[in-house]
Amino acid sequence: MAAAAPKRVSTLDHWESYWKGHADLDRTYSTGGRLAREVTRELEVRGRFALEVGAGSGRDTLELAHAGARAFVLDYSPASLELVRRQAEAQGVLVNLVRADALAMPFRDGAFDVIFHQGLLEHFRDPLPLLRENARVAACGGRVIVDVPQTFHLYTLMKQTLILFNAWFAGWETQFTPTRLEALCARAGLTVRRTYGEFMVPGLAYRVARETLKRATGVAIPLDPRGPRAWNAGWEQLRFRLLGTRAGLYLAHVIGTVAEKP
Repeated sequence: MAAAAPKRVSTLDHWESYWKGHADLDRTYSTGGRLAREVTRELEVRGRFALEVGAGSGRDTLELAHAGARAFVLDYSPASLELVRRQAEAQGVLVNLVRADALAMPFRDGAFDVIFHQGLLEHFRDPLPLLRENARVAACGGRVIVDVPQTFHLYTLMKQTLILFNAWFAGWETQFTPTRLEALCARAGLTVRRTYGEFMVPGLAYRVARETLKRATGVAIPLDPRGPRAWNAGWEQLRFRLLGTRAGLYLAHVIGTVAEKP
């Protein structure tokens, strides 16, 4: 009998390659400050201990540091941590950099008022150990904010097709529905407070066309094209209304669950 094909995984090499190739953040899509907004919606961050796990570019942590948070980022990618270090130095803020395993973080129980991550949980085939480790280092009454891709989106179809052909930049990842993400947080011992969502802006078609054009010709069109003001305002209002409903979360590109450590 033929041997089973090896499972796709997301490795350190994937992320070192990605961040070395995306060091120019002005040409890289960001969260738009989404995580920082969700954190500050939950608590006054000045003087609070905030940890971003799987720091990536660290731009949300930098916003929190500017707002007075005692900011920490943890990642196992030296390229990612170096990117955060350079930004923090250039902006004159203090961010504590920690290279470590997200499943065995070198912090005491209850060390942080808020723990958050984006683009992380979906790369773990078993997400519960990561969420339980998040809960361990959260203070009682502290927040854990988990931001992931949402299942029912064209992005999922594109991503899974590329994973099938071993062409996905991150090697492997999954996706979550709001119901599943909330259930996982509850199983990790957290109390779910709310779930939010966000649409992909600009849309997937524009992003794919932009990347294709850049690779084919070297021409980089704008990351975020803007239409007439009234047009933009109308779409923003529609998106806001949709995401205020439970059904709207199932149309979002990304979702996040805000949970509390009892």
